Amino acid sequence: MYRFLLTPRWWGINVFVLLAIPFCVFMGSWQLSRFEARVDDHRDAKARAESNREEAARPLTEMLPVDKATSGKQVTARGRYGEQLLVPDRELDGRSGYYVLTLLRTDGGKALPVVRGWLPGTAKAAEAPAPPSGEVTVTGALQASEQPGDNGVSAQGGLPDGQTAAISSASLINLVPYDLYDAWVTLDTADAGMTTVPVSATPNTGLDLKAFQNLGYTGEWFVFAGFVVFMWFRLLRREVEFARDAALGIVPEEAAVPASAPAQDEASTPVR
Repeated sequence: MYRFLLTPRWWGINVFVLLAIPFCVFMGSWQLSRFEARVDDHRDAKARAESNREEAARPLTEMLPVDKATSGKQVTARGRYGEQLLVPDRELDGRSGYYVLTLLRTDGGKALPVVRGWLPGTAKAAEAPAPPSGEVTVTGALQASEQPGDNGVSAQGGLPDGQTAAISSASLINLVPYDLYDAWVTLDTADAGMTTVPVSATPNTGLDLKAFQNLGYTGEWFVFAGFVVFMWFRLLRREVEFARDAALGIVPEEAAVPASAPAQDEASTPVR
């Protein structure tokens, strides 16, 4: 009854199943490991933040480029404040507001985006405090450049002059006339009565939307593996039923053709 398993068609089905199931299990396990890694990053985030605050600030140039190891570290930079921009649609403690972003022209010639603080409400340039004049030394947490989609960052389009959606060299290069560092700093203590902006999570780490996408993909891959097994047993059962019916001489109704039909039609045809 099971000789059909040795046919070329079933050899192909069996090989596909034997390859598909381990592949689905591997992909599901890999997505689960990525989610678990993000959970570990989230658990260690507070400890890393405390450690970063306790460490002595180091010169900016020694901590570049920004990666998972240097993100959130304390850095110092010296220069003069220049252009000021607003970053709208930023939430803090459940309230909507905006960042006040000022570019620091460093001694090295490049400009460093510095988030001097957060203000509630709609972004208005007239309400943003002016930066200190003269040469200043800033100390704050180093952050990686933002990209649309990271931590709720929206796209650039549709903003008025003097505003930017993302804090990154790619977004700011068209707004300022000089070279920029591919990083930014949030001050430890906000200027002029503004609220200090907390250090954000490094992109692609922590329990963000992408982390839960990894968890969802984990479930999908294991469902795919179960579906492959289900379909194999379903095909096997149908093939066994066909083989049993053939052994008993049972022909499916839709395949049955009355053997006497042609003769009857011929007999009923009048002879002229």
